[in-house]
Amino acid sequence: MKSGYTLPVFAIAAAKAAILLLRKEEASLVGLDLLESGRGEIEIAQSAIIDEFTALAVTVSDPGDNLDLTSGTPVWAWVQLTTSTGAVAEQRLILEAGEGLGKTATGQPAIYALAQNLAVANLLPLLPEYTNARVRFILPEGKALAKRTSNAAFGILEGLSLLGTSAISKPLSVEDKLEEFRIDLRTKAATYPAIAFYIGANGYQVAQNLGFSPSQLVQTANWIGAMLVEAALLGVTSITIVGYHGKLLKLAGGIFNTSSHLADARIDILVRAAVHKNLPIALIQEIERTPTAEAVHKLLVEHGYDRQIFQYITDQITQRAIAYVQKYTDLKIAIDTILCDRLGKLVL
Repeated sequence: MKSGYTLPVFAIAAAKAAILLLRKEEASLVGLDLLESGRGEIEIAQSAIIDEFTALAVTVSDPGDNLDLTSGTPVWAWVQLTTSTGAVAEQRLILEAGEGLGKTATGQPAIYALAQNLAVANLLPLLPEYTNARVRFILPEGKALAKRTSNAAFGILEGLSLLGTSAISKPLSVEDKLEEFRIDLRTKAATYPAIAFYIGANGYQVAQNLGFSPSQLVQTANWIGAMLVEAALLGVTSITIVGYHGKLLKLAGGIFNTSSHLADARIDILVRAAVHKNLPIALIQEIERTPTAEAVHKLLVEHGYDRQIFQYITDQITQRAIAYVQKYTDLKIAIDTILCDRLGKLVL
């Protein structure tokens, strides 16, 4: 499995290539300081001078062997150099959101700490004294791709964000990642008796919105069962499982590795819940014919049964998780479950 880079890296690489072009240093490959991740090299797909002070460069996102919807999307950086009045270093770089890069509800560009820090480390040293750089990031496919994410639920409007905790994008669906998650759990469990588990970015954002600090959040990917047992053995006394209902509802059926390659009984579990709650037989039959958990959720909302079904699912997940931990450790810990939809909206 091949690692790649997160979206902020490609944005900063494009900006660096544009600045180099204005310095008459055309580059098809640029080296970057990736902060705690070391160094990396990014291929430049295209670059062009617009005028004496303005240039444009393009990279193509490559997150490696990850199921990342930004894979293959072009990332443009438009750069214009202007005369500086000797402002402080960070103010000499003006980072803007162009087409396809989202903005927050307050109008600020969705350019977060990693991208900002990469810009200071890689772009600022290229600027001559008393020169500012206005950098506008453009994602031509950004608006369309953003419709397939939960960005809008978290206040990122009209596009994607330059967000990431690391410059390196590592595959998360391989067995060797489990040990990395266990190490993270051991570190956090040593300080916090109450931990929140999340599978991916959706759950991470929801957990933070619920008030959990990053130092309490532990990623599990598909290995929820193994991580529950590990947490109990480490002395964790309380776990909140947070995430997308279409993934976590497998736990209500006793499936504690949520990889679809191993088992996928989501519709069966929803049908069982519908039978248990005495839904009309015609609706139960329609649920059975519905292809995805997301579509079932919409169907239940339409008929006004969503809250009672997902309350039952939530209770089942919690009860089965407690029993799972007790079975393998002979320990009983407090477990809570919080389910959300793909947009990060809580289902209860």
